[in-house]
Amino acid sequence: MTVAVLNADARPWLEGKLPAGLEPLWFADQQDLMRIAPRADIAWLDMIGAANAREAVSAMPNLAWYCAMSSGVDSLPLDLFRARGVTLTNGSGIHAQSVAEFAVMGMLTMAKGWRTVVRAQDRYEWLSQPPGTRELLGAQVLVIGAGEIGSRIAELLRVFGAVVTLARKHSQPGELGQNEWQGALARFDWVILIVPSTPQTAGMFGAAQFAAMKRGSVLLNFARGTVIDQDALLDAIDSGHLGGAFLDVTTPEPLPPEHPLWSRDNVHISMHLSGRAQDALFARGAARFLGNLERFMSGAPLEHTVDLSAGY
Repeated sequence: MTVAVLNADARPWLEGKLPAGLEPLWFADQQDLMRIAPRADIAWLDMIGAANAREAVSAMPNLAWYCAMSSGVDSLPLDLFRARGVTLTNGSGIHAQSVAEFAVMGMLTMAKGWRTVVRAQDRYEWLSQPPGTRELLGAQVLVIGAGEIGSRIAELLRVFGAVVTLARKHSQPGELGQNEWQGALARFDWVILIVPSTPQTAGMFGAAQFAAMKRGSVLLNFARGTVIDQDALLDAIDSGHLGGAFLDVTTPEPLPPEHPLWSRDNVHISMHLSGRAQDALFARGAARFLGNLERFMSGAPLEHTVDLSAGY
């Protein structure tokens, strides 16, 4: 009998759909998890935190497959997975629509000065002029990271008439490669980061990249806070070179109340909510899990596997 250790939050989407030959063990808290962890052949733990995940995986000597609903896996114990030969699958694509909608929302919010409109309403003040007049029509947009999320962002923006260029490690015709996009930054009105979090992408956007961006352009970061140099970002904002930033991710998280990023009117912080701002998160995660579970039980290769050496 194959044993799966599963977060009880996913139970409504899984119960009655699990195959014969699988024994599900549900946990509601860390104490429950640690009690059943040693029996796990399969684990879907999500929403328990990095430290708790490492503790649980350390207690799973027979673990063969770890399912993660998140796209980024940098917080998981990849070293343990490598050492034990565990297959890791992630949620690549599950968050694409939600993050893409946040990206469009962030761009429109900043283009139209929506923060000023909301604050005026809070004061019962009728504005006589629009606080923002930029349009997405014809805007030059660079999306760095052309996976499922980046591609969905591009798809939505093109509906608005934006001119979108994708950049990725292994570029395709019409795209920019990893050694090309930096030299093209001055072309773009908006730059969107949605790269995986790896040692290679840590600090990839710093003072040189901000200086190379078009004056008045805006940066949006949906990758990880560590991808950008936040001090360099503040310098670029305060100098007036950048027109603003929309940050779904920061370093650290939560961002401390005294951090200067909070106080900049042209910096918007969406508190790492973009991927979870959807009703269908667990439903999509469960569908992904059930599909791979069928493959696992039949001995077929799993989909959306993570290259543990590359980290994505």
